[in-house]
Amino acid sequence: MEAEAPGCGGDGSPRGDGCRAAPPGAVSNGSDAESGQELVELRVIWNKNKYDVKFCLDSTGADLKQKIHSLTGLPPAMQKVMFKGLLPEEKTLREIKVTNGAKIMVVGSTINDVLAVNTPKDATQQEGKAEESKKEPLCRQKQHRKVLDKGKPDDVMPSIKGVQERLPPVPLSGMYNKSGGKVRLTFKLEQDQLWIGTKERTEKLPMASIKNVLSEPIEGHEDYHMMAFQLGPTEASYYWVYWVPNQYVDAIKDTVLGKWQYF
Repeated sequence: MEAEAPGCGGDGSPRGDGCRAAPPGAVSNGSDAESGQELVELRVIWNKNKYDVKFCLDSTGADLKQKIHSLTGLPPAMQKVMFKGLLPEEKTLREIKVTNGAKIMVVGSTINDVLAVNTPKDATQQEGKAEESKKEPLCRQKQHRKVLDKGKPDDVMPSIKGVQERLPPVPLSGMYNKSGGKVRLTFKLEQDQLWIGTKERTEKLPMASIKNVLSEPIEGHEDYHMMAFQLGPTEASYYWVYWVPNQYVDAIKDTVLGKWQYF
């Protein structure tokens, strides 16, 4: 869908495309005849919805969040906007080198979604959660112990306790998969794909095909997690990754599932 908002008068006030209209008498020297400022074509992707917009290159990330709010109803405070990492609010699109055709990934839930997630569950569901919490930790189960007993890989990325960070610009590497082989995770945000790479091959998975992401701290090494990507309808489809640095766990879930996590 094409989403272009009309401009405003020549008083310098903001317009729907993020530019400000030139004052009376100003001469245009850009691609936008009304404001004299250059526009860039973007594809905004949120919850599998795609919006084609034209926006001013000299507008900031905060301005773009306001535009996304008008398109999706998602408040700026609840948006994570990503272009080669988390989009800085204070910088302009030109400064972060946004080009024509760039894909802007948006993660976040509306107020109604939040309320639905946080609605108290009935007694049966609560009991089910309580029972689940009594289960043996994943890291003690035999199928995982054979990998964890190898110890922490020497070349795994360092962890930072008590900190949550956005995804780094480089792949997450040095981790193990279920067979004990080395694995790396590459997040191709502009293609909406997760690349799972091993020595033998690289699987390129559309993020929309991943049904769930599980994680649990590793006992004795709580600054690292074991994590599973659900690629099919059953537990047999889980792709396990071990020794994921704690600071990236939430960012991985948010990026892959395209929504906020409340558990």
